[in-house]
Amino acid sequence: MENTFFGSKGNRTLVTIALIALILALSSYAYYAMKQAKYLYTGPVTISVMGEGEVMAVPDIGQFSFSVTASGTDAKQAQEASGKQINSILAFLKDKGVEEKDVKTENYNMYPKYKFEAKPCPMNTYCPPGEQVADGFEVTQSISVKVRNLDNSGDLIAGVGDLGATNISNLQFTIDDTDALKAEARSKAIANAKAKKEALSKDLGVKLGKMTGFYENEGMPVPYYNGYGIGGAMDEMSVKSVEAPSLPTGENTVKSQVTITYQVR
Repeated sequence: MENTFFGSKGNRTLVTIALIALILALSSYAYYAMKQAKYLYTGPVTISVMGEGEVMAVPDIGQFSFSVTASGTDAKQAQEASGKQINSILAFLKDKGVEEKDVKTENYNMYPKYKFEAKPCPMNTYCPPGEQVADGFEVTQSISVKVRNLDNSGDLIAGVGDLGATNISNLQFTIDDTDALKAEARSKAIANAKAKKEALSKDLGVKLGKMTGFYENEGMPVPYYNGYGIGGAMDEMSVKSVEAPSLPTGENTVKSQVTITYQVR
């Protein structure tokens, strides 16, 4: 019988080993390729652009806060003194055209007062420590007022001060209904984003197709805070019998920020 290459047992063994090595090599390559493929992004390429828009508007509403503090030898007396003072202020506000719905109690606190009494200390003898003793009650009530007629802001602040209010603070001017302003600011932001899209398309040398995403980061109107009473309490002597302050309202800014994503064609 004629000998062939595969007729030899040794050659057959070598071929078998070579085939096994080839299979193992191909399997390893396929595994590595599949492992790397999962890190590849095969979806559509997109570009996101951000647009901003803002609208300026004159505030149409104001707000401020004040407190009334009253003391008494007992809780009832302190509450009655506080109520009498608060009622006189509320009557003043009502007389000035402020509606009941625009006056709101923010805090009401009543707590006992104490004083420190030193005990008698005869000369050249041991002095015993003093002691804390009850000294009546104190009531503090804080109220916020919404002002719809801004021309009356100064008169209202001066008036509540004349009637004994303290800690007049947090004066701010805002816009009561901002929906229309927000819509206008959003339209400007979208137009700004579209303009950036056209510029990017030209600079990158690509065509941007359909919109694939939209996100809006709404900007709240920035209130105007007047320095009158901001940053600390105003004691009664500094407020009483003063001329009504001039309170310029300025303008508020309503902002909108949008992000639009486009598919690259």
